[in-house]
Amino acid sequence: MALERTLSIVKPDAVEKGVAAQILARIEASGLKIIALKMIQLTPEEAQGFYAVHKERPFYGELVAFMTSGPVVVSALEGDNAIARYRELMGATNPADAADGTIRKEFATDIEKNAVHGSDGPDTSKIEIAYFFNATEIQAPVEAL
Repeated sequence: MALERTLSIVKPDAVEKGVAAQILARIEASGLKIIALKMIQLTPEEAQGFYAVHKERPFYGELVAFMTSGPVVVSALEGDNAIARYRELMGATNPADAADGTIRKEFATDIEKNAVHGSDGPDTSKIEIAYFFNATEIQAPVEAL
């Protein structure tokens, strides 16, 4: 197994519902280690930059508006095959399609307000973690990553 890092965002809908701590507890219970954590309020510019990959998509404006509608909890996670493991824990993007016991099945409202974000690959993970955390904010740095 490969030691990896991935980014997690508990989105505004889940923070507003008061389930951020439950989601973080599930992450830890899954064996993933939280190595950086903070609650922030994204500015429109920060959300636009983070989701720039979706700029040409029809939902981009709504996504930026949603992600700036309230605070989010961002964390960097570490563990063996962390990216795939966290994506499995999150569940399908559309909570209606998510497996029972996944974060999205239990905490998401709909496909737009789907409670959490996770990196989709190793390259994306590095970029996304660096977007929110500098090196001094990450505990137990892995030199090989």
